[in-house]
Formats: sequence, C-alpha cells, structure tokens
Amino acid sequence: MIGLGALALALSLSAPALADGHDGGPAAQGHGGHGGFGRATLTGFASLPAQTFVPGSEPSGAALGTSPVNGITPPFSGQPVQGFSGVVRRRDGSFEVLSDNGYGNKANSADFLLRIQRIKPDFRTGTVQAIGGIDLSDPDGRVSWPLTRADRRLTGSDFDVESIVRRPDGTYWIGDEFGPWLLHFSATGTLLEKPIALPGVKAPENPFLNGGTPNIGSSKGFEGMAASVDGRYLYPLLEGTVAGDPAGTLRINEFDLRTRSYTGRRWAYRLESPDHAIGDMIAVDRDRLLIIERDGGQGDTAKVKRLYLADLRDRDKDGAVDKTLVADLLDLADPRRIGGFGTTFTFPFQTIEDVVILDDSTLGVLNDNNFPFSSGRTAGKPDDNEFITIRLSRPLDADPRAYRRY
Repeated sequence: MIGLGALALALSLSAPALADGHDGGPAAQGHGGHGGFGRATLTGFASLPAQTFVPGSEPSGAALGTSPVNGITPPFSGQPVQGFSGVVRRRDGSFEVLSDNGYGNKANSADFLLRIQRIKPDFRTGTVQAIGGIDLSDPDGRVSWPLTRADRRLTGSDFDVESIVRRPDGTYWIGDEFGPWLLHFSATGTLLEKPIALPGVKAPENPFLNGGTPNIGSSKGFEGMAASVDGRYLYPLLEGTVAGDPAGTLRINEFDLRTRSYTGRRWAYRLESPDHAIGDMIAVDRDRLLIIERDGGQGDTAKVKRLYLADLRDRDKDGAVDKTLVADLLDLADPRRIGGFGTTFTFPFQTIEDVVILDDSTLGVLNDNNFPFSSGRTAGKPDDNEFITIRLSRPLDADPRAYRRY
C-alpha cells in the first residue's frame, strides 16, 4: 500500500493508449475546454417514481430508523428499485441498471439486496417501467470472508457495486468500492470467480487490511468502468485519490480479461476540483472515454454536472489525460419543453452515475436517486429515477462498437 508521489505518477502515465481498437476522432483541445462541442439538447425524458419496489421482495431499510426522510418513513415493505450506478443497453430496447450498495454505507445496508434491475423507458409517455432483474449471490463460496447472509445473497454490507460491463457471453463484470474489487457474475447473477483485488490499493472496508492503513477513502473504489471496444480490456476508474497521488487525480487502470490480471498500464484523470467526484465512464473508441464529473450539490446548490471526453493520447504537464467538455447537464437546450421545465433543462441531482452511447450524437444519462435521501428536483421530496437522452452539438466520431447492443 505505497502511495506514489507526483513525479512517479507522471512517469507511470507514459503507457500506451487502449489497444486494438478503432482510431477515433480528433484529440481534445485543452484541459477542460470545449473542443468544438457546443450546447447539448434534450431529446427525451422519462422517470421511474421514487417509491417503486421489487414485487414480492423482502423488507429493507431497518437500519434507517423510523423518522421520515423527505416525507418517506422507513423501514420499507420491499426492496426499492433505486440507486442506478451503471447502465447496459440491450437489443430489445430495454436497459439493465445496477443498484448500488443500498442506503449509503456498509453499516446501514445489510438488508439491501444487490441487484441488476431491468428497465424500459418510454419517451413518448415520459415513463420508465421496471420489468424485472436478477439478484447477485455467491452460492459457490467464491468470497473467502464472512458474508452478511447465511444464504450468501449479496447485500450492501458486503459490496458497494457501482459500475457494470456486460460481455457478449451474457456475463457481467462489476466494479466494487469496498475492496476495491472486480466481480465477475453469470447471466443469472452468480459470482463466477474470486473477487479480484487492485494491487497496492485498499479501502477502509477491505477485509484484508490486517491492521494496515487504507490508502483510499471509504467507498472510493471503482465508481466507473469501461470496456475496450475490442472487448479485451476493462478500464476501472477509482472515485477517490490514492494517498500520495496529486490531489484530485484519479487512477484509471487496465485489466486484461484474457489473463485475468492488471497489465500495469495506468492513466490519471484530473478533476476540475478535488471536491468533485466522477459518476460513470464508458469507452468511445480505442483512445477516448466519456466521463461524468460532478460536484456534491443538488437542486439550487448544484454547480457542476458535466460530461467530459478524456483522450488517453494527450496528457498535460503533470501527466493527467486531457479532457474536453462535451455537455453541461445543468444547461441543456429544450426547445420543445419535453422536460417540463421551460426551454432550458437542468439535471440537478447530487449523484449522476450512468451514461450510455445510443448513437454517434446521442447519449442516455440517468441519475442515482440515493433513495430516500436525495431531493435535487424538488426540495423535501425524494428524487425519482430519471432517464434522459441528449443530442450533442456534433458527432463523437465514435467506434460503432461503442454503442452495440447485447
């Protein structure tokens, strides 16, 4: 658990870019600049009500007490369909979204079952339908430390799952923040392999600290994760800065799916402010990644909710990858008023943790509503799960494999 100094980090960032893919569009034009992108436009809006629960599911939220939160009184009669922290597009027009660790931390989420939810937005009616999903479990004992439940169904006290990639064989790779771990699940939600650790990085929740000092913050592991367009590599992105790294820089590591090991290649993404966080990351082509960056505000206090295009071929003087502002989610044109809030639409949520490429100019973006805690849309009311589509001011020049469906 050795933190790297700024010089060592800069030297480590000289690695080649993402391998074996399509050579994408133009390089970014300056750190945090526009690079030719103007104002994006809202093209679709749909929402799933905050109080949507998995039919026939177990009660949850017992550790939240009995005081109302945003007008909702816990505990709940079922498992909420909430916390979207990763999205996968399916061939039939539906999407799979990853519910994160539950109610915010390890201590209060023991009765929240980790789940991949399946949803289908209807942008004509402005609604999102929850149409099923799968719970995550470890019946074969791949996890070597004690789990919360005797039946080995996984909970928010076991892992903080925040990012998801679906493979052509139907299996899922999921990024966790407690280890941080990479987790490989079957198409039915069964853990297939032992959790894979990131060498040299441990969070406070890691069960193998053995009295050592964690070098990343609590639940600051793998918040975003992209798959290379050729399908060989995963690129998990940490949410927190590793001790010893420059403040506000986040590591992107390369994981080889053939060898089941990290290659040693690493890049750094620099936040606009050390107080910011990332929400999600997906590949555009061999060299470029779309990354959600946000502040911690909501509603009127939200100031930074942005989509950046990071180019791994270009680095600034300190070694961080260059990035281009693609869309400001607090300033979307809405000339048709489809969002119902005038001709300017804002996405003012504390946590925005899902982005998917729908075509070369269109993105889907979803919020994590942190049920029942976040109230960015209306003060005092729990946020719904909103699903928007936006048209960029110009094409991404993406590799077509970046928006394929499985």
